[in-house]
Amino acid sequence: MKASIGDVALKAGVSNATVSRTFAHPEQVSEATRIKVQAAADALNFSISRSARILKSGRTYRVALLIGSHAIEWFTAEIIAGLNDVLRDAGYDLVIYPIEGAEARDAFFEELPVRNNADAVFVSSFGISPDEVKHLGTAKIPIVGVNTTSEGFDATVGIDDKEGIKLIVRHLAKLGHRNLLYLYESFSSTLGFSSYNRITGFQEACGTIDGMNARTLAVQKNDNIIDAAISEMMAQDNPPTALCFHQDSQAIPLFFRLQRSGLSIPLDISVTGFDDSAFAEEAQLTTVRQRPHDMAVAAARKALDLIEGRPVPKPFETFPVQLQVRGSTAKPRTTPLL
Repeated sequence: MKASIGDVALKAGVSNATVSRTFAHPEQVSEATRIKVQAAADALNFSISRSARILKSGRTYRVALLIGSHAIEWFTAEIIAGLNDVLRDAGYDLVIYPIEGAEARDAFFEELPVRNNADAVFVSSFGISPDEVKHLGTAKIPIVGVNTTSEGFDATVGIDDKEGIKLIVRHLAKLGHRNLLYLYESFSSTLGFSSYNRITGFQEACGTIDGMNARTLAVQKNDNIIDAAISEMMAQDNPPTALCFHQDSQAIPLFFRLQRSGLSIPLDISVTGFDDSAFAEEAQLTTVRQRPHDMAVAAARKALDLIEGRPVPKPFETFPVQLQVRGSTAKPRTTPLL
């Protein structure tokens, strides 16, 4: 026979109301009482059903994560893992909403306040407009930004993308490089991804260095960024001595392609990435380290504080980036590439 609240109360030596309050509002009972009630519940294999908890609290115990693509790449996977590490223990489900294109975007921001089906919203890596913030605000739920440049959030976590790419440029300049090419896949025109700041940061950093010849190359999504990089190396009269990729996952395949072409990293070309993601260390890729899992853990804790009406000690938090110098960068070659 399934144990009841009364059974737990009897075993713990407290009232039924205290057991109910312990599960619904644990912050309202003492730590000693929580431990005693939880021990009794564990011994009796008792738990509050999700539906009862939702009805009692008026919450959905669901949070929404907005991402800019259906593809779950390294950064997003780390964000999901970090959010779940905190939210799962608090009894919340994480629902992922890929926002691609204006239609999906408009539908989400228009319908969420009406449906009232989330207790908080996380927006990861892309910007939202003041009108969209206003729409979410009518639902009266916390809005937490993860590496986004927009304003109007209740809390944010993120990195300084400009500072990160400036670390790369300064490193290459100190090695003697004065001919750099920055490669990235073209962005959605409607989402305003925060990592676009890496491109402007690259241009700003290069503009402060005497004699620096720096270009950026936007590669269309249907084209291959590695083919574009090799074409730039082979076709230019004065080819770049270093290639700076927007993210590690775009840079790492170049290591294998250049081997087949008889070229060497870093003797013939220096290569950098951004993220310090999976396989970056194994590939000996010089890159910038960011820690999205740590950012997500902090974002989830801020969201729980906001949901519970508790003060957030540090609502707007910038996380550090670190230059990771590895074997893919060296002094520029002194002889022609071909």
